[in-house]
Amino acid sequence: MLSRLSRFGLSLPRLGSVPPARFVSQSKQSSAAGSSAVTELHPRGDTSDHGEVSQYVKNPEYHGFSSDPVEDEWNMKVGFFMGISVVLVIGGTFIHYLPDHGMRQWARREAERVICQREQQGLPLIEENYYDPSKIILPSGGE
Repeated sequence: MLSRLSRFGLSLPRLGSVPPARFVSQSKQSSAAGSSAVTELHPRGDTSDHGEVSQYVKNPEYHGFSSDPVEDEWNMKVGFFMGISVVLVIGGTFIHYLPDHGMRQWARREAERVICQREQQGLPLIEENYYDPSKIILPSGGE
């Protein structure tokens, strides 16, 4: 992976950069070069004809919930409170205290109880037959 990235070399930092609109020379001017004054740069005018103003111009603290600044801030605070407090804290607590999934803890406790009971009765922990053969009803040879 690193060998693939190394072949790009120093071009990676240049990929994300946008070239500036104008280059100004810092070298000494010759008589034939002319003036390279920065006063030639003009601010870019607004080219939008539809008259729509960005929400960030109307409200610099815009959070994306509403065009009204007070309602926008209120909705942001409620949204983050619900997202963090309710979903993460209460949701995490709910998931932590869910019952035993697949009853794994119950099965272990039951197995330990059966082992202790069999040891007290002097029986082997595991018998060779899972079911008691005297309780199994087999079909007759004709069926």
